[in-house]
Amino acid sequence: MAKKQLNVTPLHDRVIVKPAPAEEKTAGGIIIPDTAKEKPQRGIIVAAGPGKKDEPVTVKIGDNVLYGKYSGTEIQIEGDDFLIMRESDILAIV
Repeated sequence: MAKKQLNVTPLHDRVIVKPAPAEEKTAGGIIIPDTAKEKPQRGIIVAAGPGKKDEPVTVKIGDNVLYGKYSGTEIQIEGDDFLIMRESDILAIV
């Protein structure tokens, strides 16, 4: 899938994350049904705001990040699913 520029710019310290796809199989090869899949806790930054007045945003577009299980708000932009969250909800850059 070719990367396209989003027409949405988050404000202040918010970022937009494209969640990684949910695991389809376990390490042993067992297929996981849709009802048992967990929400991914990993994704890629696709847009970032400028930050607060004295605190610039430290993540950048393209960073692979880990975030909390219940972090962010699910949104749809141009038919794709994304999460919008505060930078403080991000646990680590991978």
